[in-house]
Amino acid sequence: MTRLIVAAGGGGDAVAAAMLDAALYGDASRAVILTYAWDRLLIDPVPGPRGPHEFTDLEQLTPSVSVVPAEARPIAPAGSTLPRLAAELPHTFALLDPYRGVEGATRQLEELIRCLEPESIDLLDVGGDILARGDEPTLKSPLADALTLAACCQVNAPIRLLVAGPGLDGELPLDDLRGLLGPVVHPLTAKDTEPVSTVLEWHPSEATGMLAATARGVRGTCEVRDAGLPVPLTDEGPKVHEVDMDEALSRNQLARAIMTTATLDEVEAYSREICGYSEIDYERNKATWLSEQPLVKLDPDAVLAELDTFEAEAGSRGVTHTTFRHLTEALNLNGNQRQDLRELLINSRPEQYDAPLWRITTQPA
Repeated sequence: MTRLIVAAGGGGDAVAAAMLDAALYGDASRAVILTYAWDRLLIDPVPGPRGPHEFTDLEQLTPSVSVVPAEARPIAPAGSTLPRLAAELPHTFALLDPYRGVEGATRQLEELIRCLEPESIDLLDVGGDILARGDEPTLKSPLADALTLAACCQVNAPIRLLVAGPGLDGELPLDDLRGLLGPVVHPLTAKDTEPVSTVLEWHPSEATGMLAATARGVRGTCEVRDAGLPVPLTDEGPKVHEVDMDEALSRNQLARAIMTTATLDEVEAYSREICGYSEIDYERNKATWLSEQPLVKLDPDAVLAELDTFEAEAGSRGVTHTTFRHLTEALNLNGNQRQDLRELLINSRPEQYDAPLWRITTQPA
């Protein structure tokens, strides 16, 4: 017997799933985490999610489900955090393949359930954008969550929908989510972050990073993403809520529309029609723009001087924290330099490191 956790949006949701599994169930056994290989452009220069055909050395678990072991590698130029997660965490990471649409994802879930006979199945979303209607002006990445929600709603098995850190993904404000959230399943604590503490030192997920930071007691306003979106870090941040699955589906127009899709192209078309855009289109456009930018050498003195300017401006906006992903973009560095930037800043000004966030010291007078 084991547990199955579906990471709704891929990326950091898989790390949050590992954290939640340890918090709720301890170390007696480990969950299988079904997740997209979708790490955005800081890690993966290729737009969109990665399918099983874009990895080497996968292990076949069922006819349509592959496991990503530590030895697996994405085929260049693609990138993925999943092999490193498999190397550093004791969980099994199964690859959710969106290229066959909701029909394919549903088939994967059904095969996993027959194979594993899991004692529990959780669908986990960090932030709560899985509860979006699709027309919210702050919504940026509805496609992945809608696809997993649609698939889970078609499986003949009891699945619990969990939202961790409501509002932390910066997509739906906490006030818009309050009436949709059910009981608190678990309030995450600093101790709960310990099993993934080494992962948080390198993984680029902003939402899961803020989830861990709030569990460790960090409070304030964190600036994230390339646009510098302010996200409140409050006492609600570390809470994990159960949410009614049927209510989520009734709200999520995109999830309802894509139920019978058999390709990712179809899912994208519905996203453009219902939400007005596809998040993969955004990645395509940004990847083209990034490919045209000159590589900037990381000069420590220049970076620290630019950091001072950034912090002064951020402090004037009331920002107390930021992510290393946002700093990388704000300082006009490329994704490959994010880890070098992180090491430079922590070594130079260790007192400002509120793991895994960066604390802004310059506040308005």
